[in-house]
Amino acid sequence: MSLPAAHDRDLDPRHAQPHPEGGGAIVTDPAHLLPARSAEPPAKGSWLRKIIVLAILLGVIAFVVWRIQSNAAETAATNNKAASAANRPTPVLVSAVQQKTVPVYLTGLGTVIPYNTVTLHSRVDGQLLKVNFQEGQTVKQGQLLLQIDPRPYQAAVAQAQGQLAKDAATQKNAAAEAQRYTALYQAGVISKESQQTQISNEGQAAGSIEADNAAIQAAKVNLSYTSIYSPINGVVGLRAVDPGNIVHSSDANGLVVITQIHPIAVIFTLPEDQLPQVQQAMRGAKLVVEAYGRNDAHRIAAGTLLTIDNQIDTTTGTAKLKAVFDNTDGSLFPNQFVNVRLILRDRPNATVIPSVAIQSGTQGNFVFVVHAGVGSGGGRKGGRPPATSANPASPGSDTSGANADNAPKYHVDQVAVHVDFAQGSNSILTDGELQPGDEVVIDGQEKLNDGSNVQPTQPTQPTQPQQVTAPSAPTSANAIGSSGGNTPQPTRTGGPLPAMQLPPKQPAHRRGGTGTGNSVATDESDGPQ
Repeated sequence: MSLPAAHDRDLDPRHAQPHPEGGGAIVTDPAHLLPARSAEPPAKGSWLRKIIVLAILLGVIAFVVWRIQSNAAETAATNNKAASAANRPTPVLVSAVQQKTVPVYLTGLGTVIPYNTVTLHSRVDGQLLKVNFQEGQTVKQGQLLLQIDPRPYQAAVAQAQGQLAKDAATQKNAAAEAQRYTALYQAGVISKESQQTQISNEGQAAGSIEADNAAIQAAKVNLSYTSIYSPINGVVGLRAVDPGNIVHSSDANGLVVITQIHPIAVIFTLPEDQLPQVQQAMRGAKLVVEAYGRNDAHRIAAGTLLTIDNQIDTTTGTAKLKAVFDNTDGSLFPNQFVNVRLILRDRPNATVIPSVAIQSGTQGNFVFVVHAGVGSGGGRKGGRPPATSANPASPGSDTSGANADNAPKYHVDQVAVHVDFAQGSNSILTDGELQPGDEVVIDGQEKLNDGSNVQPTQPTQPTQPQQVTAPSAPTSANAIGSSGGNTPQPTRTGGPLPAMQLPPKQPAHRRGGTGTGNSVATDESDGPQ
């Protein structure tokens, strides 16, 4: 590399600068002392970088093209599977429409109360000697239950009787004196006043006898109070006083409580708006009242309606009603909570279907009724319509529906219904909408449209539970809670499922379904599409 001459740089105006303090001296730019930079040749690695970037771009483009083709193939296979699935009938569970007599009733909450309740108190003071019953015992009317020491009251009776004998003798003497004085007065020996005094003494003696007789009766009554008898038929509760204690007629607490539970009563409430229906039904005959448990599923007992209270509770707007039950089996117990059904009448030939069959839509309630033949809809609810493809089924596609061509064909029709009222798991419909024997879908409605092809199946009928072998009594080696012990487990004998076991699941080719054969819930959001 050649350097320019010094005088050439000095003559270059870029290097000549005036002196900062003036004068004619010329100061040259120090930059001229550096070697001059010559142009660099292009780097050899730039072409390599371009080749690498180009290769990466080509790889990305190839991957994208491959991915698109792969997705297209997967989509085509999925469409083929969906079309194959759409062409198959939808498995559903069905139940037959029934026509039977159903009761029309009102429901309320009730409390069981004894028909009669008696709290026994002592009417005299004294020591409790005997308790002639056991707690919880059933007693009869007139049965001796408690005995108080009677000796003080026996003495009082004897004292009253002695006073009567004394006063009787006095009265006899007074009567004789009155007769003598009357004779003397008639003879003119004594005055009228003396005769009348003796007659008065006789009357006072007779009055004393009457008082003595009353005192004897009072003493006998108090003596009878020492024996306490049962005034009703019922069951005795827990005694409040033990033998040997002194009882008083002024005690606030009683000795024992007796409740009559045969028959027994139930007090329940109904809204005031329902009272006219009850009063109208009571004019014809006695109304039947049924008592159910807390879960409102098990009927405990049945009785008759006795009366309606004579006033309405203004705070709740309800009226109290009283029903009477024979309760011969003792199934009702005082203060027990029950659900009450007051049966007003029976509705004959009512159309009854399971409540799970009813669907809700924009036009109201409807059900799917199964009919023979191929439907016009054919597609599944929310799915694609059936499609045909010229390509053969790809490996792994479901072709199980090919054997169903010879099977009977069924489809569903959407029928609007009106529910009059519900009873438990069933609904009673307006007459004429469905016919007895019609089969309605109770499970699988979420995949149906009006006219969809279906494969109906009756729900599995419950069977009697099989006998379960009880485990042998645990020993000290395998008792519950012992260390390292194994408690024998019950083993089920062979046979069908027990009564409460879930029915079998649907076949494996049923796709997209979430319901099972024992579903009782209805999806209110599903409506006609």
